Amino acid sequence: MRTQPNIIGVHLVFEQSGQVLLQQRSPDARFAAREWHVPAGHLEAESAAECAVREAGEELGVLIDRQDLRLVHLLHYRGNGSAVTPRMHLFFRVLDYRGTPKICEPDRCVALGWYPTSSLPSPLVDYTAVALTSIAANRLYSSMGWGA
Repeated sequence: MRTQPNIIGVHLVFEQSGQVLLQQRSPDARFAAREWHVPAGHLEAESAAECAVREAGEELGVLIDRQDLRLVHLLHYRGNGSAVTPRMHLFFRVLDYRGTPKICEPDRCVALGWYPTSSLPSPLVDYTAVALTSIAANRLYSSMGWGA
């Protein structure tokens, strides 16, 4: 069996009063156009925590200290088609932050809102739904697209 690199996605789970913060992706987005998703980005030449801090600033205009992040879920995802690179998605709960979340990248996201975890908007990115359900059940790991 040959080795295959995986892309690493870093996701931010902001929660307050039983609600989670979601963004609706732009109709022109290359990935998940018009779908709802937690704030997220791809790992660059940085640690996963540094990526989470960077993405919070870039996407939402809020400041996070690394010690205010808790890894709450890891989702190993393989989408449809052999050309799709597998992904490891790290979901960090944000325990504290400074500022008010707002849309800072209007070319990527067109709406932002807090939604009850029991009544999430649709359409929701498929693996986001799985991750949020797993987080609510205190499951640290899940996988999608790998077969039985």
